[in-house]
Amino acid sequence: MLATARIVSGKWTLLVLRDLAGRPCRFTELERSLTGISPRTLSQRLKTLEDEGIIERRAFAESPPRVEYRLTAKGRDLVPIVDAMRGYGQRWLDGIEAVRIDAVVAAGR
Repeated sequence: MLATARIVSGKWTLLVLRDLAGRPCRFTELERSLTGISPRTLSQRLKTLEDEGIIERRAFAESPPRVEYRLTAKGRDLVPIVDAMRGYGQRWLDGIEAVRIDAVVAAGR
């Protein structure tokens, strides 16, 4: 369990997995989808997930070069975990997060 938590606990990692669960994506597609992520952070997350065998990077010999990222079988096995976490958050935490955001806005932060 700790090994799985270590893989998915990095900031942005679950959102990268969510996006790749639907289909292979290019770097710019992921960057657009993950509003607020820096290119450096996205590169680091992709590299870490690739090193863990969760995603694979596929380069196409085209001009201009094209690279896609896709989940491996190991990565696809994480999708139900990501979905379960999303469901839990929607059921139990979305209201709490909305209250926290409203409090911050009200405080003028």
